[in-house]
Amino acid sequence: MRAPAAPEPEGRKPSNAMSGPLRSGPSGWRRAASVLLTAGWKHRGPAGPSLSPPPAEGFRLLLLQRSKGQGFLPGAHVFPGGILDAADYSADWLSLFAPHHQPPRFSLNPSPPPRSPFPVLPADRTHAVDRALPDDVALRICAIRETFEEAGVLLLRPRASLAAAPEPARALPPPAGLAAWRAQVHRDPRQFLRFCEHLDCTPDIWALHDWSVWLTPFIQRGGRRYDTTFFLCCLSEPPPVYPDLAEVVGCKWSSPSEATESFVSKEIWLAPPQFYEIRRLENFASLSDLHKFCLDLALEEVERWLPISLLTADGRIQLLPGDELYLEDSDFLENVLTTEKKTEEIMKEGRKFHRLVIHSLNHVYSIHVTVQSKNKHVFPKNYVKMELLHSWKGPQ
Repeated sequence: MRAPAAPEPEGRKPSNAMSGPLRSGPSGWRRAASVLLTAGWKHRGPAGPSLSPPPAEGFRLLLLQRSKGQGFLPGAHVFPGGILDAADYSADWLSLFAPHHQPPRFSLNPSPPPRSPFPVLPADRTHAVDRALPDDVALRICAIRETFEEAGVLLLRPRASLAAAPEPARALPPPAGLAAWRAQVHRDPRQFLRFCEHLDCTPDIWALHDWSVWLTPFIQRGGRRYDTTFFLCCLSEPPPVYPDLAEVVGCKWSSPSEATESFVSKEIWLAPPQFYEIRRLENFASLSDLHKFCLDLALEEVERWLPISLLTADGRIQLLPGDELYLEDSDFLENVLTTEKKTEEIMKEGRKFHRLVIHSLNHVYSIHVTVQSKNKHVFPKNYVKMELLHSWKGPQ
């Protein structure tokens, strides 16, 4: 196996504007936030008349279909989310959270454990941005704002609420003028705070639980790279969803097993992180089990993974931490591993697996995990040498 020489990174100019995508380092990494939005499913809810009977897991997950005109993951089904903006850090949020929730934690407990030492991304160039809020608060605001922009779902709560409830949350019913406000927020993320002031609400940051962090693996020079924090939110019932019909052209509530079946039957396409996380959720029989797990997981270090791409003679393997071939080497921020062996040979030689195999160019996925989970998290259900054959070529 060998790693080719790393290409020269391309620089990015920092943004001094009060609103704009936050980028760090010469590789153009962008921080982002996404939310796995789950909801109980005891009866037909307001999400539409075509809901099927309760799934085996007892809850469903919101998947949004991206427009085929999007430059990143066109046509894919994804979780709500997007790019962290300077407005998500604004000091103006302080007065909205007051007087009941004060900085630095705003009643979020406990303080998050420190980030894992690997990987270290290029030096942050956004020091000029006014960061009045800690990262985990700003990222939650980002995920909530993007959920509103893309799906019209309001993960807000009245300002008078004093403490986070121990049970699953509820989305705020859509107010009058929702479409006009959403258009304003889409044009200028700073308007999300104004919208919250208008409703006398705060983003329900307490309903978002730390879940995982995925970094985009290096595949080719010039590709978009993201450092994405995944949160999980449990809602007692599904709220109505209004796709923006621009970035998002459709939506569906699916149980984890239903989503997997839709992927296998070629009805939808999922990128590897979404596929992996959906398989994780199949471990939980009910929303209450999932919610309790999230509460217990709050004391653990959040897993932060940079998949390393191993290019074989006939396909590609994404290596994850714990795999016997995984290398904690900063060279792989801008690089891949290569081998002249075929995927089947690599798989036969190994024993300690944590990898997702992408066979050839046709998005045939296989998940293989034989290592033990760290930090009390769960791996995909039935994960030992599990194989899902999927021959669809993905969005064109």
